[in-house]
Amino acid sequence: MLGRWVRRLLAWGAGFALLGTIGLVVAVAVTVRSLPGYGELKSSQTGQMIVVRAADGSEIVTLGPSYGKWIPYERIPQDMKDAMISVEDRRYRSHWGVDPIGIVRSLMVRVESGTWKQGGSTITQQLARNIFLNNTKTFGRKAREWVLALALEQKFSKDQILELYLNKVYFGGGAYGIDSAARKFFGHSGEEITLPEAAIIAGLVKAPSRYSPTADAEAAVGRAGVVLQTMQSAGVLTAQEAQSVDLKAVKMVSDSAGQNSARYFTDWALPQLDLILPENDKPIEVWTTLDPIAQKAATSAVAGFAPKGAQGALVSLDRDGAVLAMVGGTDYVTSNYNRAVNAVRQPGSAWKLFVYLSALEAGYTPDDRVVDEPVTIDGWTPRNDGNRYAGEIDLRTAFAYSKNTVAAQLGNEVGFGTVANMARRFGITTPINTLPSMVLGSSEARVIDMVRAFASVQAKGMSITPYGIRKVTTTDGEVLYTHRTETAQQLVPPYVAAAMTDLMQTAVNIGTGRAAQIGRPVAGKTGTTSSNKDGWFLGFSSGITTGVWMGRDDAKAVPGLQGGAAPARAFAAYMKVATRKRPVEQFDTELKLPEWQLEPDDEAMQGNPDDYFYVDEQGNLVDPSRRRGDDGAIDPNAPPEGIPPEVPQAANDDFLNRATGRRDGNDPAAAGARPRPSNTPRPVPQP
Repeated sequence: MLGRWVRRLLAWGAGFALLGTIGLVVAVAVTVRSLPGYGELKSSQTGQMIVVRAADGSEIVTLGPSYGKWIPYERIPQDMKDAMISVEDRRYRSHWGVDPIGIVRSLMVRVESGTWKQGGSTITQQLARNIFLNNTKTFGRKAREWVLALALEQKFSKDQILELYLNKVYFGGGAYGIDSAARKFFGHSGEEITLPEAAIIAGLVKAPSRYSPTADAEAAVGRAGVVLQTMQSAGVLTAQEAQSVDLKAVKMVSDSAGQNSARYFTDWALPQLDLILPENDKPIEVWTTLDPIAQKAATSAVAGFAPKGAQGALVSLDRDGAVLAMVGGTDYVTSNYNRAVNAVRQPGSAWKLFVYLSALEAGYTPDDRVVDEPVTIDGWTPRNDGNRYAGEIDLRTAFAYSKNTVAAQLGNEVGFGTVANMARRFGITTPINTLPSMVLGSSEARVIDMVRAFASVQAKGMSITPYGIRKVTTTDGEVLYTHRTETAQQLVPPYVAAAMTDLMQTAVNIGTGRAAQIGRPVAGKTGTTSSNKDGWFLGFSSGITTGVWMGRDDAKAVPGLQGGAAPARAFAAYMKVATRKRPVEQFDTELKLPEWQLEPDDEAMQGNPDDYFYVDEQGNLVDPSRRRGDDGAIDPNAPPEGIPPEVPQAANDDFLNRATGRRDGNDPAAAGARPRPSNTPRPVPQP
């Protein structure tokens, strides 16, 4: 009886095994037919790779998965093949995609230890999982993995599968494939991998983050030692060869410093790809405007001059708006908040740029006289630094020494709304108040916006738009996007920009910005807020405009922080490097005013006098440029210039009397009634 049930169970078991085998064969056959071709598998990728390049073509950083260059099987170093097979799948050449011995060993370890310590996955299974599946640990996913592995082995050769695996397996740090790993960790191509490097790379597959050479070099070397022992036990290395390998002599690349320096910039520039290429998922290379030398100098300047406990930010633009350098803090690792583009802080006296631009546009010149004296406007009484007042000075001096009372008077005269409009015109994007105190920078602004405004002054009043991406290409070189310069707008007349440059150059030469001197012409302006919470310096030289801000994130006072001190010194340290290879450029500060504005008067404020002709009360044409005496006063007896003295008046007195109904010109009553002749010309608009 018992024997009969045993035979039945064996029969049923054999039947189910046969059905399972038939089902597996059918599943594998169907899967083989549905598998993509080898070329498609080569091009498939997990996520989008973005290689960011500097202006000189050097690689700044690789974001997302990095696949490097594809290395054909025959060019993959033999040490790399041996190391990977030894540590990941010693029976790779003998199984059909799934290793029964490995599975049994894994089950035995599970029973003995109570946990899964060995996965038993072959190289083919890992490839199937990487390409088609996820890492969810379920029996259903494992079954699909087996089917896919068997199908891969049926469709492709062992060499093809190993080539796919070595070019696609993940090694940590975003690196997929041995070429990407070799470049990331050792700084060279995957075709040049040595035996000790192969041991390190092969050891990463088990736990990429734990054994990463850039994260923990000691752990990486320790794991590589295990790989060498495994290679020895597998018979691909002799004991002497394994012992002769000096893993500690391997030179590893550390790219944390470079990434730290440029990540503020990439964090700002790369989100723009969503607008530039909204639907792209190809691996791409982003060619940026960043100058590596300038960026390094900017990082050093901010970190070196920022007061203890304070942060700093710097933005530097080329004459076309290209961002040459961007620093958003003293250290990206400790704080990735980008103060260069996100923080809004009071600019202090740097805001006077817009006050003086408004005054210059309204007709002031640098040589005009103003009075530095106490003043009260709508109950607000601004004070100068140290409560010192200079009395009557010219506009140039008032700006150079940042006289608050003069800025307040100018703002009151041209209108605080006019100053706000000027700031908006020059690219300030934050809210602007129109209280009297706004002339001293009480409205908050972003560093990049302030730099943009100063760059527009250097551009002779033309608008400047900052940009960071020059072009985007595929990894094969196909151009997907090229930057096109926006049509510039004339924000203020060139002579206004020239006068503003005159004022700012004086501020650096003899005024509050003396610490920003670099041995060549510099124009700029300091900015310091109340209680030394913020310090600014913004200026330009040789086509480069740079702004530096320093202060605490919590807006607490920083003892000794003034725009003319640490920020100006950081500006100078950076600009000496940034302008080093550029020719010295002299500023064009000559006031080339329109001819009709050279001697402003009431008519000049109304428009161009060329649009008018003049007549006196007797009907004679009068040239607008009337003759003046040596003292500059109009000579009432001199005939108008351009009209010969002998030319008679337009109509004689008799005709005029008759035409106007007046009596004879000799009639005393008529003479008394006639208005007194005037030599003052009257403008009459031309029809």
